Amino acid sequence: MFVFALAVVFKLCTIQFVDGDKYRAMAQKRTIKRFDIPANRGNVYSADGSLLATSIPKYDIAIDAVTSTDKNFNKYIKPLCDSLAVFTGKTSSGIEKKISKARKTKNQYLLLLTNLSYSEFVRVRNFPLFRLGSIRGGFVYDQTTKREHPLGGIAERSIGYERKDENNYYTRVGIDGAFGKDYLRGTNGKRLKQKIGKGEWKPIQDVNEIEPKNGYDIYTTIDVNIQDIAHHSLLGQLEEYEAEHGCVVVMDVKTGEIKAISNLGRNREGKYYERLNYAVGESHEPGSTFKVMAMMAALEDKVIDTSTVIDTKNGSKRFYGRTIYDSGAGHGKISAAKALEVSSNIGLATIIDDNYKNNPQKFLKRLRQWRLNDTLGVSIIGEGIPDIPYPGASNWSRNALPSISYGYNMRLTPLQTLAFYNAIANNGQLIKPRFLRAVKEFDRNIEVFDKEVLVDRICSDQTLSKIKDILKNIVLRGTGKKLYSETFSMAGKTGTAWTDYADIEAWRKDRKYVSSFAGYFPVENPKYSCIVVIHKPSTKVGFYGADVSGPVFKRIAQKIYTDTPLIDEIQSVEYNNPQVVKDFEKFNSISNTYKTIMPNLVGVAAMDAVAFLENMDVKVNVKLRGSGVIKSQSISKDIKLKSNQTVVLEAS
Repeated sequence: MFVFALAVVFKLCTIQFVDGDKYRAMAQKRTIKRFDIPANRGNVYSADGSLLATSIPKYDIAIDAVTSTDKNFNKYIKPLCDSLAVFTGKTSSGIEKKISKARKTKNQYLLLLTNLSYSEFVRVRNFPLFRLGSIRGGFVYDQTTKREHPLGGIAERSIGYERKDENNYYTRVGIDGAFGKDYLRGTNGKRLKQKIGKGEWKPIQDVNEIEPKNGYDIYTTIDVNIQDIAHHSLLGQLEEYEAEHGCVVVMDVKTGEIKAISNLGRNREGKYYERLNYAVGESHEPGSTFKVMAMMAALEDKVIDTSTVIDTKNGSKRFYGRTIYDSGAGHGKISAAKALEVSSNIGLATIIDDNYKNNPQKFLKRLRQWRLNDTLGVSIIGEGIPDIPYPGASNWSRNALPSISYGYNMRLTPLQTLAFYNAIANNGQLIKPRFLRAVKEFDRNIEVFDKEVLVDRICSDQTLSKIKDILKNIVLRGTGKKLYSETFSMAGKTGTAWTDYADIEAWRKDRKYVSSFAGYFPVENPKYSCIVVIHKPSTKVGFYGADVSGPVFKRIAQKIYTDTPLIDEIQSVEYNNPQVVKDFEKFNSISNTYKTIMPNLVGVAAMDAVAFLENMDVKVNVKLRGSGVIKSQSISKDIKLKSNQTVVLEAS
């Protein structure tokens, strides 16, 4: 027994004096820990300075009911509870009872308030007792950030996000995701916290050990007005034709700036939302929109002219044991230009096969010179990979060449197709599509982006002139004649492609198509290029490119003509404009002030007004009539809103 007692004494002395520092360090490590303080993510702005995405700081407030002296606690507890009662709407006596109980049970972390804005946080921090700080007053807070999108669901996928999971793996979507690492993220700060039991941690000091450094702001190329036009034009057509999904991209001809990009897919309930970025990421057989590239190659190689006569037979022709069809009864003998105007599969297949079958590499080399087999290298992550087969590849056969001529047995994304059409409109210069104008820290430019030329000249002036004439005539008298308007001019090509036809018998029972239209406007001096692609419209309603996608293109062009000035000058990226700051402060002020009370939204942009109401603490049903600026609201300002109450906003 004596020996055992000696052993115990020896062990205790060893722990205390020999290994004391070691164990004290281990204990401290387990009770004191550095926590990240998230940096405020930079804002995302449109081309005109409208707010597309912003980080709003949110705060949780707790009290350490133990740390205050009896003198301070007894002096300030009643006024503190009175202030909290006014702030929360709860009774002062009830709050005081709750805090007093926490003090008796030595609770060092009693959560009182959650999800506060910065202005609310500052107000609470100056309440009696709390204003003494964390040690003397027991004031404890945690800060998080919430990403807000003032446009709501419009362009949500394209604006995007960046999220980190528990394994530190980032999911990076859209513009926000593409530029998060280099510009938007910022640098997290550090704060020491002490473990107080039950998994709770309390800040040791009022100040941070390392202050967070906020991310840079980015100014995109998106035009809010054009984006709104594109979104609603696409949405209306998807609903009318009960299509599976679709996309629209509008691009500035001269600069390559993406002015609008909308991607909408249907969920199980039949509603459309920004599901995936189809425009950038979905490569598919383009169908007839590729005939323009095939015709241009033949013209540039001088193997044909626009007047060359092509025999399209009576609507069907066999190529290497496989029959190719035209719609209707065929077109007989027609010119090469006419073959493209009426979108003859046989015509383009005949042109390409007759002139390149003995040397397909000559044709394919021309496509490679135009970078059609390469990605564009756009900043948004997940760009689809084009696929144009070549001799020796697994998807090459004798039928590959005629199939490629009218957009089959190959794959391109909508954005890749649009970039080529934009080059035609831009006098032959192929430009990389661009989503970003500038990166800024307040008023200081961090980086400014300009257009990037991929191919300086895709073809001769003669070829370009001939192709432009054909594209104009397609709308004037060809497959796109339904789209012709005397009030404004546009040029482009329709496309109608089979899809999901691997099982041809199943396809014939349930036919699925991809409808598209690519082109530019106005014809005389092109300002914008545009592509519309709609997948799997209901064949009971319609499926041809001129019927499904063409009207979306026309609607966008028409609205831009009437609503958006077609200026030739590029807006400066120098946004020394107090309006930007004013808009941001207005958004913050309303969103942070009005949580359950109806704000005055008259004079606020319609899309901003909807975002304000959707982000309130009370759920309301918002109905927006019209577009532009809010002129009236069905609920007067300063009225307390009820859950599921309907608010009607009139805009003009």
